[in-house]
Amino acid sequence: MADESAGSANVQNVSREQAARNLAELFAKIGAAPVDRVYAGSGGIDTEEDAAALAALIQPLAPAARVTVVHDSRLLLAAGRASTGVAVIAGTGSAAWGRNADGGEARAGGWGYLLGDEGSGYWLGREAVRHSLRRMNQGLPVDPLTAALLASCGVDHPNKLIALFHSPDTGRRFWAQQARLVVEAAAAGHAASQELLKQAGKDLAALAVQVLQQLGIQGPAILGSGLGMNVVPIQEAFRRSLSEAGVTDVRILDQDPVFGIPQLVAEPA
Repeated sequence: MADESAGSANVQNVSREQAARNLAELFAKIGAAPVDRVYAGSGGIDTEEDAAALAALIQPLAPAARVTVVHDSRLLLAAGRASTGVAVIAGTGSAAWGRNADGGEARAGGWGYLLGDEGSGYWLGREAVRHSLRRMNQGLPVDPLTAALLASCGVDHPNKLIALFHSPDTGRRFWAQQARLVVEAAAAGHAASQELLKQAGKDLAALAVQVLQQLGIQGPAILGSGLGMNVVPIQEAFRRSLSEAGVTDVRILDQDPVFGIPQLVAEPA
């Protein structure tokens, strides 16, 4: 098995041209052996048209292959060793997707950073900025989270965060990367950062509950992606909120979602 990587092919994050270049780089790394099946999971796959658009970028690189494109939350559920339940993504963005035994599917969230993405890395980064600006407006001194944010962003006053946040030079990924500052401040005892991580877990649990209720099932609820797999306070708040909602089968993904593909390929078409 070969394991290769390249840049993003999510056209919500990069241009179609950049996505095409990144895919070409990836296929070049994989090699020229004939490919008869491509299974791709990506964020931003909200409609059949979205899936077809990404498949159209892949098809020229594997012209003889059958190409299947799904939302990456579907890979997460399979990687969690489940064929039914709900998968919750907590990474740069957030979303939940699930399926029941009758084949019914449901989603919650996944609206993108302008409309939602609660509990995501971007959400945490934005909330760190909002926290810093509120303190500035209230005449309060710079606290540890604000100090870390200013240093990371290369500015010397919270007021400068406003222009930087709206600047074309920063974007969704830049602010999502600032989530680590919240995690670090929380670990050091910063109360406001601890509350942000708790709220992230609650918001992610709420997405899971929405999907489970739509599908009429009790679980499992599987939390994955970067924040979900690595930030313990978010995991704890996620578990606690789901327990309060009566959901007891809660799992934290322990492998990359790509390892769900063999199960999906083996499922009946």
